[in-house]
Amino acid sequence: MSIIPFHDRDGLIWFDGNLVPWREANVHVLTHGLHYGSCVFEGERIYNGSVFKLREHSERLLKSAELLGFEIPYTVEEIDAATIATCKAANMVNGYIRPVAWRGSEMMGVSAQHNKIHLAIACWEWPSYFSPEARMKGIHLQLSKWRRPAPDTAPTASKAAGLYMICTLSKHTAEKAGFQDALMLDYRGLVAEATGANFFMVKDGVIHTPIPDCFLDGITRRTVIDLAKRRGYQVIERRIELPEVEHADEIFLTGTAAEVTPVGRIDDWTFTPGEVCRNLMLDYDALVNGRLAAAAAE
Repeated sequence: MSIIPFHDRDGLIWFDGNLVPWREANVHVLTHGLHYGSCVFEGERIYNGSVFKLREHSERLLKSAELLGFEIPYTVEEIDAATIATCKAANMVNGYIRPVAWRGSEMMGVSAQHNKIHLAIACWEWPSYFSPEARMKGIHLQLSKWRRPAPDTAPTASKAAGLYMICTLSKHTAEKAGFQDALMLDYRGLVAEATGANFFMVKDGVIHTPIPDCFLDGITRRTVIDLAKRRGYQVIERRIELPEVEHADEIFLTGTAAEVTPVGRIDDWTFTPGEVCRNLMLDYDALVNGRLAAAAAE
């Protein structure tokens, strides 16, 4: 399969206030964000020319930076406008958007009090995170050996680049073993999330999801909870022990990239995507494509 590397593409990227040629949107090798993880980002989707939950994503980007101790030099309104301008310049109607902010290269060391804060926004075409065939059958997850850190050991409420290192390790290990993704436990050994998506399970018609006290309370997660309640489903946010998962009727993941993705297997446990998964997949698709706009505004 031919892969087009992300550094060598046509197009424009919004970079510190200007749209610049894609191949020129570069940073120095001694950038603090690269060496010390002082970098935050968002993942967004544009559907039919409208960026889904744009304001919430821009607000979270600013909050993530604040949690990492730096201030992005743009307002929410300016970031929203820059995102829209980036999509317009790319003639992007359906695709993925990546805003990213980081400390620059003025100081090299753990301390970076005087480093400039940069912001860039790129967008590209990106279909469903998992193939349609995999989604309908339910993807396969491997239990990861890595655990989500405790909130007093890392800024777990931020979408910080450094927090994804163990996600990459987990996903690579899972893929090498023939799985599509990994299920991660938290520092207590409780069910947490997948490597880039939140976790839900269904038992006797009731939806259960972990309390996001040491991982991101995803924007898609909150959206799907609202959709489920609108359908009349009971949704319980609670601590979930791993042995409970084996007896679930359905399992699914949610995220900007994953959208609503059923799970068919976790290690040796198997599940059959059912009515709840199908309904929420349909409702989410209708919402992001504007067919549930009136209901979403209620």
